[in-house]
Amino acid sequence: MSGLAPLRGHEDVRSALARAVRAGELPGSLLLHGPPGVGKQRLALWLGQLLLCERPGVEPCGECRSCRLSLHLQHPDLHWFFPIERPKGGGSPEKLAEGMEEERARQLAQIREQPLRTLVSDKPIGFFIQQMQTLRRVTASRPAMGSRKVFVIGDAELLVPQESSPDAANVLLKLLEEPPADTTVLLTASDPDELLPTIRSRLLPIRVRALPADDVARFLVEQRGISADAANRVARLAQGSIGHALGFLPDGGEPGPLEKRRADARLLLDAAASPRAEARFAAALRVGPAGARGVFSDVLELLAVWVRDLAAVAAGAAETVVNVDALPELEALAARLPDASAAAPRMVRLVEEARTLAHGNVNPQLTLANLLRGLSEALSS
Repeated sequence: MSGLAPLRGHEDVRSALARAVRAGELPGSLLLHGPPGVGKQRLALWLGQLLLCERPGVEPCGECRSCRLSLHLQHPDLHWFFPIERPKGGGSPEKLAEGMEEERARQLAQIREQPLRTLVSDKPIGFFIQQMQTLRRVTASRPAMGSRKVFVIGDAELLVPQESSPDAANVLLKLLEEPPADTTVLLTASDPDELLPTIRSRLLPIRVRALPADDVARFLVEQRGISADAANRVARLAQGSIGHALGFLPDGGEPGPLEKRRADARLLLDAAASPRAEARFAAALRVGPAGARGVFSDVLELLAVWVRDLAAVAAGAAETVVNVDALPELEALAARLPDASAAAPRMVRLVEEARTLAHGNVNPQLTLANLLRGLSEALSS
């Protein structure tokens, strides 16, 4: 299979966007925001295909030349930008811009060949000023085929963190302040609050919700050919995110990247429940150097899920557990920690505070050591 993966779900959002396109009322700048991996960028590319379609209706026709090119990421007027790794070495700004475009083209070619790719990475990524300057330069040119150009900027919250250049966001801001009449700019973000307020204020926000677990499971059976039982288990872990579901699946005989992070999060929960301080320090040292900031944040997010599962079992609500494959171990842990349900709100708050810290330039080991101490105190109080 080559080209884009099928778009699953979000019928209500697609219907509303299609109505706006038919009525000529679609704003020039939109923000699609919602949980990670639920298909925001794929939805933005669908909208770009609809805008460029030669015979648009409720859906893109899928058969015209523009649709075929869009589906294979080869339409000259549909431009998809996403975070990349920090460039290595020096060179002139022109050389850097050229190298970034080569990397973007390489990743687009990889997506064409492997559309059902895992969306998580263990490397620091971000946007850089050269990427946004390239984008702005292309917006100043005329459309190559039709009457419109569409730009999709995925994971736009990475315009501002430490991995990217802060000037990149300012270049985008200038584009949004004076967008060409023939240009539509579509941003996606998992956390819109991380966008610069000046950027967010120039975008029409559209909420993209998590998918039903049945839709995720059905997608995995149809597109990855796994059994219904395995698909249902992974869909429950993914909590409505196809992108996350792909990250839990085995990769080349090894556990998927999110499965590895889930195991690290479980290690942290066990360490927090241990009465031994050295166990907590050992866990912090082992998990802390996990890699990029996104990896650390993922581990903390999965730790919050483990905490809620423990609380659910302790409260007698095992049917709500997400980590169903670990239910016996959770029941044994809850039996040893009968007050885990009462401690859960404080524990989740501590994990969320650590996730907020993880967005800055913090030491992961120290952050985890302090977090595990707080979780242990919450469980023992």
